[in-house]
Formats: sequence, C-alpha cells, structure tokens
Amino acid sequence: MVIREMTAEDYAGAYELWSRTEGMGLSEADSEERIKAFLARNPGLSFVAVDDGRIVGTVLCGHDGRRGYLYHVAVSEPYRNRGIGKRLVAHALQRLRDERIDKCHLFVMRDNALGLAFWSGAGWTRRGDILMFSSAT
Repeated sequence: MVIREMTAEDYAGAYELWSRTEGMGLSEADSEERIKAFLARNPGLSFVAVDDGRIVGTVLCGHDGRRGYLYHVAVSEPYRNRGIGKRLVAHALQRLRDERIDKCHLFVMRDNALGLAFWSGAGWTRRGDILMFSSAT
C-alpha cells in the first residue's frame, strides 16, 4: 500500500469510497468539478492510500491562510485498524505545518459514531464552545 498526493484523476475511486463509508455526508460540494477545484486551490495537501491500484483511503485537506481543515477522511472497511487513517492525517498535517498553518479543524456529523471514536482516539479535542452556522451563497 502506498500513500501519495491526491490528484484530479483519483476522483472516481475516492467518490466510490466516500459513497460506501458510513457517516460520510456527501453533497453537490463533492461533485467532480468541485473536488477538482478544491484540489487545484490546495495543491499538495490531500492524499490517497492506494493498494493494488485501488483507492482504499482518503483525506481532503485545505486551508484559508490561517487555519487548516480536513474533510472526507475515509478508509475502506477491510483496511481499517491498520493505522492508514492516522498516516493519511499525519501527511496532511505535515503539509499544513510546511505552509505555516498551526491549527487544523474538522467536522464530524453528530451521529457518526465511528468518526467520533476515531478522532477522540487520535487525540483530537472535541470543541463545545463553537457553534457552526451555514448559509447558501
């Protein structure tokens, strides 16, 4: 298995993984066009884990110049509990540090028990002091 930078050509395999990952929230923001734009805006920050030519793990990573953000950290079920998710996240966080971003946030759906357990077990701090508001543009 190899971890490498995610490219636009990885979209189909990544989306297939996301669509079968329990707790993953997908929307129009995950269309091929928008993911390709995200990767172009945040070059070198997102990664895939590939085994025998198949994408078995992903992390989308970007930043706004101040804070980093992780999205769609996913590992195919047969590959879980091997440290792949932690390795993907470590690659993304290192790239953020390289760009002098010293804090990273992520979003987990409230009912995503698997995601909540993963992030808590990985040492991330659950914030209770911030509420998120959203609006269509």
